Amino acid sequence: MNKILVLTGFLFLVACGGKDEKAAVADTTPKTLAASAHSDSFNLAFGKLLDHYFELKDQFIAENDTLIAQKSVALISDVAEAAVEFKDLKNDSTVASTARSYAVSISSELKSIVSETDREERRKSFQTVSEQMYDLIRTVKYDRTIVYHQYCPMAFNDAGAFWLSNSSDIRNPYLPKKMLTCGEVKDSLDFRKF
Repeated sequence: MNKILVLTGFLFLVACGGKDEKAAVADTTPKTLAASAHSDSFNLAFGKLLDHYFELKDQFIAENDTLIAQKSVALISDVAEAAVEFKDLKNDSTVASTARSYAVSISSELKSIVSETDREERRKSFQTVSEQMYDLIRTVKYDRTIVYHQYCPMAFNDAGAFWLSNSSDIRNPYLPKKMLTCGEVKDSLDFRKF
């Protein structure tokens, strides 16, 4: 009987150990991004645009009105810079035209954030910017990073609102003091190729 228990235990350890080694090998395999569908200048401009959007979102979380205005002004400049690079979307003029249209709308909403003094009104404009950025990313198929489309159903008195994040962690820019982690990932935009 002892021999059977020892043999069973040994087989269990060998079986578990073998699976762990295979899993460890699979987990450590590095992934390399394939060449981008866009030019380096496009990726640089669009990456900067996204980074500054995420910084603006963080200022809504921090509720820093001065930096919200400053980041909005910087983002207006980034939108204009990225819009120049939409010429690289030459394989489809409809895509380039649609992207330019989103850029104009985003700039307009950002100007509203800058001129508005009421934080809730600023947040409403930020919600519009977030949705337009989401549509812009889907239009141009930016392929250098994953962008998470997140949603809080309780924002704006239960009307709900979306925002974008570079992380799947929830940090709510609409209710940061009351419900910082309220929300969920509704979509992830990943146009990268490996």
